[in-house]
Amino acid sequence: MPVDLLIRNAHILTQDASRPTVTSLLIHDGKILEVDPDPALARSAAWTIDAAGLSIVPGFNDVHAHSVWFGLGLMEANLGTVRSLEDVYRIIADAAAGLAPGDWVVASGFSPLLIGGQQPDRDRLDAAAGGRPVWIKHSSGHACTLNGAALDLVAADADLSAPIDGGAVVVDDAGTPTGLLEENAMRLVQDILLPYPLETIERALDLATSHYLSEGITSVTDAGVAGGWIGYSPREFAAYQNARDRGLLSVRMQPMLVIDALHGVPGHDDDPAFTGLDAGIRTGLGDDWLRLGPVKIFSDGSLLGSTAYMTEDYVGCSHNHGYLQMDAEKLRESALGAYRAGWAVAIHAIGDHAIDHAIDIITEAQDSYGPNSQPNRIEHGGVVRPDQLDRIAKAGIVLVPQPHFITEFGDGMARLLGPKRTAWSYPAKSLLSRGLVLPGSSDRPVSNGRPLDVMQSFVERLTPSGAVYGPEERITAAEALAAYTTGSAAATGTGDVKGRLAAGYLADLVFLDQDPTAVDPSRIGATRVLATMVGGQVRFGADNLPPRVRGEDLEAALTGKETP
Repeated sequence: MPVDLLIRNAHILTQDASRPTVTSLLIHDGKILEVDPDPALARSAAWTIDAAGLSIVPGFNDVHAHSVWFGLGLMEANLGTVRSLEDVYRIIADAAAGLAPGDWVVASGFSPLLIGGQQPDRDRLDAAAGGRPVWIKHSSGHACTLNGAALDLVAADADLSAPIDGGAVVVDDAGTPTGLLEENAMRLVQDILLPYPLETIERALDLATSHYLSEGITSVTDAGVAGGWIGYSPREFAAYQNARDRGLLSVRMQPMLVIDALHGVPGHDDDPAFTGLDAGIRTGLGDDWLRLGPVKIFSDGSLLGSTAYMTEDYVGCSHNHGYLQMDAEKLRESALGAYRAGWAVAIHAIGDHAIDHAIDIITEAQDSYGPNSQPNRIEHGGVVRPDQLDRIAKAGIVLVPQPHFITEFGDGMARLLGPKRTAWSYPAKSLLSRGLVLPGSSDRPVSNGRPLDVMQSFVERLTPSGAVYGPEERITAAEALAAYTTGSAAATGTGDVKGRLAAGYLADLVFLDQDPTAVDPSRIGATRVLATMVGGQVRFGADNLPPRVRGEDLEAALTGKETP
């Protein structure tokens, strides 16, 4: 039988315990046919790539990112590199210069932690934007900043002094809004500017997924679409389908719908109450390219904004231990209603008090209604007590931490948490020691999402100042690679088709210039992604690889015989 492609003469880290390293792969119809195949079968390959000793690993799988948000950020003013408020005002002024009067200036990636917690002044933003309304999206995703002109537009339709459940319009000592909107208060501006056109969302997906290929990413779970403050249109999933149909979806995607997008669906009187989508659509619908994941549920806020829900106050912030995004009983009822209808649940919980609620809810759901088609998850785990880890292990819940938060924001987080809670923050080794799944994820664009950089963060856990953040949670480079491959596959319910380079698995793989498990930890992030293959097709970096050789030409070269 003729087959599509042979990759030979490579250092291949398969992530398959039965054959950890091999030197060749035979690929057919988008899947691995054989590893280190019999020579006679290898000679049937239509094409061959001689990898000349390059390292090959399974494609990286980021199980918590926000692709539309990231892609839109590539189209908006970038505040991710600012080191002072003056930088903010300068970038806003530059962005405003090309806009018509009255157009909105939209900027992304702002992190107050990187400039000592300072917030832009609404009046200075007015001046920088020439009176245009300004919307600054914080990198945490849990706050935004408006200028005076934008606040005036919001105030025309809403009472800024009215209480907001699970959010706040921050005011100064005189009771005047500063422009900072926390959590659910962000909906005030989103109600004006959303929904985005599907074409814009599709363009964002194109930009985001094309970028992913350059970093070796072949699969992504988008943690929240079509609702909440991270959704851009009630029709957002249609944009994913459209992007796929148009060839704009470069990697495999597993979007999570935000629970706001679900609603009660009528049925027979004997059927249980159903919270989902019309026609009974639920977790698992789709194929290897585009499949619905769990439903995303927000329970609390963020460490970056001191709104994550803790059992104890933040250091230096007496009487502030964060808060839930909704009433605790409503949170429980919403999650159980979705689970009963067939949706796996992924609960955003960063503070340890929020994690208590998440464990209780998932445990009750599993005990009452049995397992789901995909694992149930707790997203982030900013502070997880040891007793909570034991409960998570007993229930088989997947905890999804983001170690690169430590690299980017660790000093600020440690100041807010204090030593005891810092040691419990964003665990990794503790998960593995309890036999739990450890996946790879970034929360991009909240943090840098390049997998090799995140793997280095897993291993080193160094803050921007060089301090070690929770040293007992360090893992090895091999464990970090496993997190981004087999761990992520297990976390997404795809461990039977992804995460390994073994017969029958998808031919999603990455060519690297070095083995990231065999270098000094400080050099893991320096590993270059030379090429990325998805479904047996090189979709990035073909020019970085040795040229493909036709099978008959390789046979002639190996035997010294001319091809007839």
